[in-house]
Amino acid sequence: MTTSRHQTISNNSRPLGRTAKKLFLALTLPVMLVACDNLLTVDVPGAASEEDLANPGLARTLVVAALGEFECSFAQYVTTNGILTREFESASGFRATNIWNSRLETLDETMGSCPTSRAADGFGYWAPMQTARFLADDAYQRVSDFPADLVPNRERKLADLSVYGGFSYLLLGEGYCEMAADGGPLLSRQDVFGIAEERFTRGLTHAQASGDNSILQTGYLGRARARLYQGDLAGAASDARQVSEGFVRDVNFSSTQIRRENRWPTLTMNIRRLTVGPDYLELTVDGEPDVRVPVLDTGGPGEDAVTHFFQQQKYTSQSDNIPLASWVDAQLIIAEAEGGSAAVDALNRVREHFELPAYTGDGSLEDVIEERRRTFFMEGQRLNDMLRFDIPFPSGTSNKGDPFGSTTCIPLPQNERFNNPNIPS
Repeated sequence: MTTSRHQTISNNSRPLGRTAKKLFLALTLPVMLVACDNLLTVDVPGAASEEDLANPGLARTLVVAALGEFECSFAQYVTTNGILTREFESASGFRATNIWNSRLETLDETMGSCPTSRAADGFGYWAPMQTARFLADDAYQRVSDFPADLVPNRERKLADLSVYGGFSYLLLGEGYCEMAADGGPLLSRQDVFGIAEERFTRGLTHAQASGDNSILQTGYLGRARARLYQGDLAGAASDARQVSEGFVRDVNFSSTQIRRENRWPTLTMNIRRLTVGPDYLELTVDGEPDVRVPVLDTGGPGEDAVTHFFQQQKYTSQSDNIPLASWVDAQLIIAEAEGGSAAVDALNRVREHFELPAYTGDGSLEDVIEERRRTFFMEGQRLNDMLRFDIPFPSGTSNKGDPFGSTTCIPLPQNERFNNPNIPS
């Protein structure tokens, strides 16, 4: 796989809206592979011009740029969610880590970025995920405008852009209290989930036309999540049942470039900055260790040389992939959406998948939430679950001795609020 230099995107979200086209034309498009597919293996030229981007021959490059930005922003999404939800606690003295550890109000000063160094100590995923969202939307329009006969696998490309664009909206809606896109007005979380559903629906049409079953099932799972969050339980369950047993669509990572790495091993092994939170220690199922939450008590300290360090064992290499859409996720959506005996059956399928003892409960929502908490450990879904189920966030004092702030969902960054003329400051 070939990679290329790229221009760094500013942490000011204004260019992503009011002057997004200008920003996009200045990009040197990176090659990053999401969900391995030789369609996305492409040599990328240097900086692209308006004339270049009007060339159907660059259709693959446009797709790769959008999916590549999603890849690095997803690494930020999962780690940001992990520290906010106490899956992990700080074992660091760095303020950029500890403001997230204590959920301080100053988080609205943070835009987030894709790390270019393993020593990077910040969290937040607004800027990179907004960039991924914009690139997907922009590239979709460009590829749609190209003559169909000049773009090989055009329907597949449009499916990729729609589905990954849908996930960009979905994940922004999951974590942030409010959102705006392209200099537009404030959007509620429910507004954003509605846009995500539209993108997934569009992507499903293209995926069906392309005959690509992998992106088709990814689209169904994404739309199931969007529908679930909007309260469309029947629609969510119907979509989730389209996902075949054993299916998984990963976000792929690689240690060949820091920007492409799975960030979890760096933060929890190489520099010991994040230690597993107390609510995730020694979890069992009927007396057996819960393999979904593997933790090692190192007996030693973390990065700060003080905090007792518990090390996650789920992702041990910067090249380890993280699921984006899976059959397991679909089963938990079915369990939540249908409840009762359908939930019991779905939870047992999940338990069987992980070779855990059978589930013997009654399929209650409380049990579904707990199965989700364990199954999606380090996969980024806990924050949205805490928000939509009104699960209390810790109060009092953090493990670093700081009083917890009132932050639950991530506040809209100040840069967006102050630079977007359609948002009251």
